[in-house]
Amino acid sequence: MPGTNCQRAIQMWSEKNENANPEEAEVVKLLCLSPPIEKMDGSLNQLVNVKHLSLSTNCIDKMIPLPALKNIEILSLGRNIIKKITGLEEIAGTLRELWISYNAISTLDGLNACAKLTTLFISNNKIKDWTELIKLQVNPELVNILLTGNPMYEGLASRKQAQPKVLEHLPRISTLDGELLTGEVGEEQEEEGGEGGA
Repeated sequence: MPGTNCQRAIQMWSEKNENANPEEAEVVKLLCLSPPIEKMDGSLNQLVNVKHLSLSTNCIDKMIPLPALKNIEILSLGRNIIKKITGLEEIAGTLRELWISYNAISTLDGLNACAKLTTLFISNNKIKDWTELIKLQVNPELVNILLTGNPMYEGLASRKQAQPKVLEHLPRISTLDGELLTGEVGEEQEEEGGEGGA
């Protein structure tokens, strides 16, 4: 059975939301469709006002550029079969959160343009090497990261043992795997965060 295409998914979303106009919506959730969405396509670009787009729990294998989504702040692609982070350059100016846990991603490439990224949920993927975190040093506002469930955590007695390894590469992180980090790092981040707030 062929998957649901994005245009049909948007139409179904509109029907479920009292025939809401997709071009005006700020939150669009195309979750867990049956049959699932298999491909992101250009019809997503009609969501010109969207701030939070969720395509979680589908069978999407590849990310694509979404140049018309000039207001997007949260992109949720968790529980798909994505292997690589791509196509974010054109939304990098507004994207603040990327939720992409439970996929098949093995590297942290593709995020270097996302200067406003504060949150990266990328647990339960295939990231093996701690040095991948170096690639996130170009994301100056990144303070919240979820990494648990990646092969890099294998051999650690507890998630707490990951903290020094993460902070070695990303000293600005204030929340790791859902836990607020305490001490100097957290206090320092609180001061920095006050200036760049919304």
